[in-house]
Amino acid sequence: MLTTPTITLSALAAKIKGLISDQFGGQSYWVVADITNHSFYQQKQHHYFDLVEKATGNNAILAKIPTVAWGDGAANIRHFERITGQAFKNDIQVLVRVSISYHAVYGLQLTLLEIDNNFTIGQLAQQKQAVLNQLLHSLPDHVWMEDGDYISANHLLPIKPVIQKIAVITSNNAAGYQDFKHTLEQNPFGYRFYTDYYFTVVQGEAKADMIVQKFIDIFQSGIEYDAVVIVRGGGAQTDFLIFDTFAMGRVVARFPVPVITGIGHHKDKSITDMLAHTDTKTPTKAAEWIIAHNRSFELELQESYQATLLQTQQWMHDLNRDLSEDQTYIAYEVRRLMDIHASSLQETQQDIFQSSLSLIQHHKESLFQKMHRVNAACTTRLSGELNGLKEILINIRHDSKSFLQDQKNLVQHIQTVCNLLSPENVLKRGYALVYHDGKIITEVSGLKPGMQVSIQLQDGTSVARVTDQN
Repeated sequence: MLTTPTITLSALAAKIKGLISDQFGGQSYWVVADITNHSFYQQKQHHYFDLVEKATGNNAILAKIPTVAWGDGAANIRHFERITGQAFKNDIQVLVRVSISYHAVYGLQLTLLEIDNNFTIGQLAQQKQAVLNQLLHSLPDHVWMEDGDYISANHLLPIKPVIQKIAVITSNNAAGYQDFKHTLEQNPFGYRFYTDYYFTVVQGEAKADMIVQKFIDIFQSGIEYDAVVIVRGGGAQTDFLIFDTFAMGRVVARFPVPVITGIGHHKDKSITDMLAHTDTKTPTKAAEWIIAHNRSFELELQESYQATLLQTQQWMHDLNRDLSEDQTYIAYEVRRLMDIHASSLQETQQDIFQSSLSLIQHHKESLFQKMHRVNAACTTRLSGELNGLKEILINIRHDSKSFLQDQKNLVQHIQTVCNLLSPENVLKRGYALVYHDGKIITEVSGLKPGMQVSIQLQDGTSVARVTDQN
């Protein structure tokens, strides 16, 4: 029989809990640590993970404590993800305020109370700057600094005055895909675009290689695209980190076709935006930029046509003026010569007359040839523009008629359904409405023995009393 004093394990645990409570109760501490073994339960909004400290040289674990976050702590994590754009996940370093507790079964445990957003924002900025420095060092011929701005080879690519053939990298589930497609197809100027969609995942840092592969597919397709557009929309702010990766920056900077971005960000530009030929904030803005680019070229053509027409009219006016001046000058010279050479007038009169007619005829023929060329050019151009306007008018009339007919059919269908579901028609098919105290009873649980109810049929209402409930 043992004579040594003993203590139960639960009593020992209680002593440990008391000591920890006396030492750390009511206190909290700011701790810098890495996250590992993270699990999140969506329904309860509970986070379970370990906070660990690793050695700088070999990543050996120096300390590890289980940690939980719920209530205000879980709300602070959601706020952290929204503000920083960083998912709360394994292998990120955070600055958190924690309290300390001890449980007889689960042991030592920390509870996350608060998380420092600025600490992580600073780390993300450092990571982004590190990627930019890596691009500058690895791709000096494709990425460089100029007046404090990052310039890429893709920036300097000439873009066609009219963009029509477009390769689009997007997700077929992304809201931005539909926004981009609708804006492009429903443009008010009737421009036609030829788009090839290269669908892939456009979120998650680990999925950058999938987007890079789509760039490779576009390059290897052999199709001469006017531009490549990356669009995405919706989703969490954490989804944008994929566009700050080295792989995305490298493929965009080196790509031989102008890249246009519309990835749905409203804050700082991503590395992909910074190195693309043109960056816009949303998929809709990307489509609007392309439409505006093409519209600018069309306006330049119209202005050029107007300038040419005005120049031609001025040219004809100058020719007519010159001709008139020539005629006046010749007449004057004839009269002057007749006065000076009166004695030889008879001999030279015929020569002068013929010369005058020849000179006038030459100017008239030249003028008529120029007028003919100008009229022909104007007629051809105006005919082409008129045909284009007629085609647009036909399309508008056809689409409007189809749309109005579809809406009329839809209204008729809704009216038919409403008539079929009206109470009068439902009662005609043998159904009944049961009321108690003016309220409709829809379930057996709403009936009690002895309860007096009203039963409405097609041709009237009857009163009954409930005798039993099955």
